[in-house]
Amino acid sequence: MARISAYPAANAVDAGSQGPKGAEALGDLPLWNLNDLYPGMDSAELKHDLEKAASDSRAFEKRWKGRLAEEAAKGADGKLGQALREYEALDEIYGRIGSYAGLLYADDTSNPARAKFYGDVQQKLTDASTHLLFLPLEMNKIEDALLEEALEADPSFGHYRPWVMDLRKERPHQLDDKLEQLLHESHVTGRSAWNRLFDETMTSLRFEVDGEELTLEPTLNLLQHADGARRKAAAEALSATLKGNMRIFTLVTNTLAKDKEISDRWRKFEDVADSRHLANRVEREVVDALASSVRDAYPRISHRYYAMKAKWLGMDALDHWDRNAPLPETPQAVIGWEDARETVLSAYSSFAPEMAEIAGRFFEKNWIDAPVRPGKSPGAFAHPTVPSAHPYVMLNYLGKPRDVMTLAHELGHGVHQVLAAEQGALMASTPLTLAETASVFGEMLTFRSLLDRTRDKRERKAMLAQKVEDMINTVVRQIAFYEFERKVHVERREGEITAERLGEIWVGIQKESLGPSVKLREGYETFWAYIPHFIHSPFYVYAYAFGDCLVNSLFAVYQQAESGFQQKYFEMLKAGGTKHHSELLAPFGLDATDPAFWSKGLSVIEGLIDELEALDRDA
Repeated sequence: MARISAYPAANAVDAGSQGPKGAEALGDLPLWNLNDLYPGMDSAELKHDLEKAASDSRAFEKRWKGRLAEEAAKGADGKLGQALREYEALDEIYGRIGSYAGLLYADDTSNPARAKFYGDVQQKLTDASTHLLFLPLEMNKIEDALLEEALEADPSFGHYRPWVMDLRKERPHQLDDKLEQLLHESHVTGRSAWNRLFDETMTSLRFEVDGEELTLEPTLNLLQHADGARRKAAAEALSATLKGNMRIFTLVTNTLAKDKEISDRWRKFEDVADSRHLANRVEREVVDALASSVRDAYPRISHRYYAMKAKWLGMDALDHWDRNAPLPETPQAVIGWEDARETVLSAYSSFAPEMAEIAGRFFEKNWIDAPVRPGKSPGAFAHPTVPSAHPYVMLNYLGKPRDVMTLAHELGHGVHQVLAAEQGALMASTPLTLAETASVFGEMLTFRSLLDRTRDKRERKAMLAQKVEDMINTVVRQIAFYEFERKVHVERREGEITAERLGEIWVGIQKESLGPSVKLREGYETFWAYIPHFIHSPFYVYAYAFGDCLVNSLFAVYQQAESGFQQKYFEMLKAGGTKHHSELLAPFGLDATDPAFWSKGLSVIEGLIDELEALDRDA
């Protein structure tokens, strides 16, 4: 199935609720048109593809199982290229069906018919794809020398070299065929079922704020409210409801952490995060260097910034519900949808008209779903679907400045996914560490465009502060989340973890990352429970910090480049999953294995804080 790439859970405060006036100010918000995938759940086209996926998978297994080594031995006369073309065509069908079911479900997770449809489709795809399991397993049993000869001799097979080489990296962790089949078939009643339980539970929660019952997104949005009493009420409501459901969140977390430990042990992964590093095609040492660099920078970035913010707000220290409070200088006007669209497309166009043209299609062809509504999944994401179709973007747009940045972020993903689609279903997907490059770059373009137009010092201060906060959320907070996950997964190896202990781990790490100027009051110990990345994609979170630091370095190259940067940038995006991060960054003179690389990215955030301090002195 295609992968959903989501915006950082730490920035889930990007969405909220609006009264009638607010809704009117937003303008006409788009709803996505999923007919480009299928006309409906009961459509003949969908029924046909489900039947085709099942029958073609059985036929594929009958035709190719047990023959791959034989075909490799034939060299130029072999048919491994044909086998992979057929396998890719099946992957395309699976991706189209799975994307449709997933997007329809995200549209309204509270709808029983859609929930059933989503579950049924997952089951049917799992059953059908069981017939395809043999191919990667059998491919990895071919001897290295023989496989290399086949790749060299047969151009049609050689086309898939990047995919085959990535597959070989899984070889040391591959189990025998029967075990792989068992794990594959049990997925729908295992991890996938617990993921769905978390999603449906979270969607059903209601948070009572000053007598009004709200869903998660509007409640989180109130943590940006100008009135401190409203922020505190929202934080207390979050804590009360999460605490009331803590048994289920604790059970889900313990179960999935144990499930991962079992898988890691059988597959011989040493470190709790090694399976994620492998999936991301990044070395553990690179991630360790990133995490260490960010931790070392806590005092220079988050501690320093929150001390400044407390002073601006007239406080000795911020309470945890004040962390994302707007500054007095922050404009409170609602940003209408058309203004947001123009802001992002204008910034994209100033960088490269092609980039704005691709992003413009999302607006013109209803590839975006923007309104907040009951039952809709929280947060935001860009889903690539399949190369024969196009990506879709989901937002919960409420006209905040951060919502405009979220739009820029997800459209960056969308542009990347459109450009990478030319690699085909097997090789279009980009590892998470680089999948955030275009999204964060799109945000930076939009931010810089807005900042360059701003001459008023108070407005400039508000913009800089908001950008610093977003970068702290994307870098510092995500590495703190990564450290939380590491401790949880390590401790889970020794037995179940209580809700109290999970809260202790969470608060301890957050204190370290946020610093002495943020007071974590009673109730904050529950806030780990609403972050979906911990459930859906363990250790996903460091990809945001990787992407932000990478883009900071990349943007510095762009600002200093005389010409040719855009072409190299588009070539990087078009590569999809066909190249390692070292190959993609080399044309820009960047190297993620160099500790100075991370220092350079973090220094950009420090520079923005320096500019804020200078504005303060000049005020």
